[in-house]
Parts: sequence; C-alpha cells; structure tokens
Amino acid sequence: MTQSIDTLIIGGGQGGLATSYYLKQQGREHLILEQSDQAGSAWRDGRWDSFTLVTPNWAFRLPGAEYAGDDPAGFLDRDQVVEVFAGYADKFDLPLRTHTRVSAVEASPEGGFLVHTQDTTYLARNVVVATGLFQAPRIPAFAARLPVEVVQLHSGDYRNPAQLPEGGVLVVGSSQSGCQIAQELHQSGRPVYLCTSGAGRIPRTYRGKDIFAWAALMGFSDRTVDQLPSPKAKFAANPHMAGKSDGGSLNLHQFARDGIRLLGRLQDVADGKLQLAGNLHDNLAKADKFEADMLQGIDAYIAQAGLDTPLEPVPQWQDGYALEAIGELDLAESGIRTVIWAIGYDFDFGMVKFPIFDEDGYPIQQRGATAQPGLYFVGLPWLHKQKSGLLAGVAEDAAHIAQRICAEQTCAA
Repeated sequence: MTQSIDTLIIGGGQGGLATSYYLKQQGREHLILEQSDQAGSAWRDGRWDSFTLVTPNWAFRLPGAEYAGDDPAGFLDRDQVVEVFAGYADKFDLPLRTHTRVSAVEASPEGGFLVHTQDTTYLARNVVVATGLFQAPRIPAFAARLPVEVVQLHSGDYRNPAQLPEGGVLVVGSSQSGCQIAQELHQSGRPVYLCTSGAGRIPRTYRGKDIFAWAALMGFSDRTVDQLPSPKAKFAANPHMAGKSDGGSLNLHQFARDGIRLLGRLQDVADGKLQLAGNLHDNLAKADKFEADMLQGIDAYIAQAGLDTPLEPVPQWQDGYALEAIGELDLAESGIRTVIWAIGYDFDFGMVKFPIFDEDGYPIQQRGATAQPGLYFVGLPWLHKQKSGLLAGVAEDAAHIAQRICAEQTCAA
C-alpha cells in the first residue's frame, strides 16, 4: 500500500516531537513514524532506575512543555521525563504512528521520497530524520573472549545493582554514564573496577551557580559547529558529572579514595585476563585539565563582566596518581562477575539511500538541511550548535527546519 503525505518525520524522540509541534502550529500535513510503542521510548528503555537528567530543570525546553515547576534548579528523574514524552503527542494532538520501523528512504521517480515501512510505502515531499545517534549499543568484538560465566550488559540495559549477580563489577568507560553507574554500584557495597577513558570532568556547581548556568551565560552551549577544532570533535565523550544537586561532583580521584579501583583503557581479553593500556595517569590528567580549563574560563568571564562572585577553592585531589597503572587483571582472582559496557553507541543512517554522509557516516548538512532537497535532520549533537542534540536546544533547530519546510509553500498561520 502506498500513501501520499507532505512531510514524514522518522523518530518520535525529542527531535521528532519538536519538529512536529512546529509543523502542527503552521498547519503543515505530516506524520511521525516511531518504531517503539510510545514517543520518547529511549528515555524509558535506555536509562537505569535512579537516572536523572544532568541538566537542571530550567533547561528542559521541549516546546510547549518547558519546565514550569517549583524546582527549577532540580533534576527530573527518568520516570518524570518519560511521563512528559508519553503524553506529549496527545497533549498537542500530534500525528504519531507507533510500532512502525522505517527500512529505507529513497528517491521517488515521481519526485520526492519513497519511505518504506513493514506495511506501508509513503510518498513524501519532505523527510525529517530524527532518529538520533544512538542506534546500536557499542560493544567491542573482543567482548566475545570474556569467560562465559561473566555476565555482560550495556549501560543501556543496566537498571540497578540488584539486577546483577553477586560479586565484583567492571565498568568500562568513564564518561557520564560509566561514572554514575560505578558510583551507584560502589555505594551499594559492590567491589567496583572502572576502566577509564580520556573523558573530561565538570563540577556540579562553581562560584555559586550550577555549571550549566555558567555555560549559558558564557554562550558555551551556543557554540556553533564551525568552532570545533575538527569534525570528529563532535563525537567526544560527555564529561562525567553528578546528576543531582545534592550528589556533589564526580571525581575519579575521589573514586580512588573511596575504594573504586581505577584502571587504564581496556584493550583486549585473553585467557580470562583483562589486557589494559598503561594510560590511567594520562586519563586522570585529561580529566583534571578539562575541569581546570572550564573553571579558568568561568573565572575570566566573571572578571570581565565585573561580577561580585566570591572565589571558590576546588579540591585538587591526586589520589588516582598513586595507583599503579597495571597492564593485566585476572577476572577470577579479582572476583569480577559482571562487565558493564559504558562506551556509548554507534549510529547508522543506512536506511537513507542518498550520498549525503561524510567519512564518519554523519550527515553533511547546514543546520539540518542536506543537499538533497526536502531531506532534513534534527536532534543530532552539533547539528548546528553544541546544544542541538539536547533538550535545552533541540527546539531551535526544529523550529528552523519547520520554517524552512513551510517556506516551500504557503502554510496556515
């Protein structure tokens, strides 16, 4: 069956919903196709039980559902975020079709696009791809060499400590998710080993403000993609930070002080032993420098703006440097019975059958618009600005794309 429609949005996450919101306002015919059973399902299916946003509530800016509660400096938890997304399409009467997986987007001989799903082929004048960058959990090939008795799961499948077998846990990856999960497991009484990476560190607060408040004031989140040092910089791991105002700041040196065993990057597994890079101290230095550079930038902004903001000393811990950067660790001797892969996701836009991607597979575009007329992307990190993929910034790009689509023909006011 073939069905004609003006605009198709692929993906019912924040990018797809925000774009639909603006198209609805402009009276543009469109439909959202979502492969799961509800909008925003990634927030429900890919987050652990104690998960909270790391951005403060005031930065929750899904259009029409901007945070308006009495705790703007707080942090929405997973279930609160899921509730917003689950009711969003109904609240604004958005055309959402769930349980619909798109297999291909290709050129139509009649002009426009043929979008194929399991039961319908759509003939669309415009297509907005809003599937994000997190299609496939990233797990290295050498994971297959782990002993069969060791339980493995991706961070997207982790829910809580009780879910895991008794014994020690190895968390691989020290960006946001890895550090938060490692901290929770340690606080539950588990022996925890953490394979570090070069991810940076950001304190939760500094000189009287949340770090995101400083970032907003300084225009940090409004940096555009042309300001990146290289195209690959947009894939840098998120710095680790606490997701709760009362949770202090995450710090690998504090982890070492508390008893979490820090390790270098995991390179391979052989005969039940982890093969580790000797870069633990280098990784610690990168995290320290990231924080120092960020705070130095805030200090300079305060001085330039003439703000009356008291100085604040920041702990200069060195505990991690005292640890030996070992090259090998026996899983059985260490009591490790679970490995959690917290090394991110791979993305795949293979369903889009147009030559519009760079060598990394990322779409070549200008603020979401590709060289293929009528084909757009929304909701990706660094699509236009640093905040393009965040709840704090997706609305700006969605509004821009909706306006661009409507510029092609007259839309209702």
